[in-house]
Amino acid sequence: MNINMNPNSELEQSIVSVPDIVQVPEKFISQARQFQEVMMMYTCAIREVKTKLEVLNDELSVRNKRNPIELIKSRVKKPMSIIEKLQRRGLEPTLESMVENLNDVAGIRVICTYVDDIYDVAKMLTRQDDVRVISIKDYIQNPKENGYRSYHMIIEIPVFFSDRKQAMRVEVQIRTIAMDFWASLDHQLKYKKDIGEAEEISNELKHCADVIAATDKKMLEIRKKIEAQGGAVHK
Repeated sequence: MNINMNPNSELEQSIVSVPDIVQVPEKFISQARQFQEVMMMYTCAIREVKTKLEVLNDELSVRNKRNPIELIKSRVKKPMSIIEKLQRRGLEPTLESMVENLNDVAGIRVICTYVDDIYDVAKMLTRQDDVRVISIKDYIQNPKENGYRSYHMIIEIPVFFSDRKQAMRVEVQIRTIAMDFWASLDHQLKYKKDIGEAEEISNELKHCADVIAATDKKMLEIRKKIEAQGGAVHK
């Protein structure tokens, strides 16, 4: 993905001047401006994908009498997280390296009610003619060793700016409410330092992941039985 920076952007011109008493290298100021503009572009890409998902959800709420999407969360990676990830991969912590090597700077998490909603939403999103699929990782059919389940996609979409159209990549994670609840607790364990009984807790979480997967499956079966009897599941 190539991002051509516009040196005459309004964003660059709006940077607050640093007092003369502080001598900041021009190269640093230029890179800071570029980084800020690129982050703006990732934020716009998130907005584009969120709009697509919201439109699909509204359409399906009318057609199927229920909303497959419960919640849409989004974030742009923080600078320190970007640097840490680049260094962990043995890459230079530069703007160019970030753009070329990281596909998850812009991230969207879609929370669905049922497992089949995950695949339906993913299919409808990726068959839109301006969405290009870069990669798919199905951790629902193939869970991680610790029990993590989610459906991950890297997609590329065009974003229209004042002077150009720019292809931007966004990571989309789609999961059920229960999967998201589990992942939040697992994340807390992973980044909590000096936690006692970590191995025992990890084993308990793995067991919970299996229980959650079985519950998600059973809830889907029950919903389908209700629908087969002519009863719509409303929310």
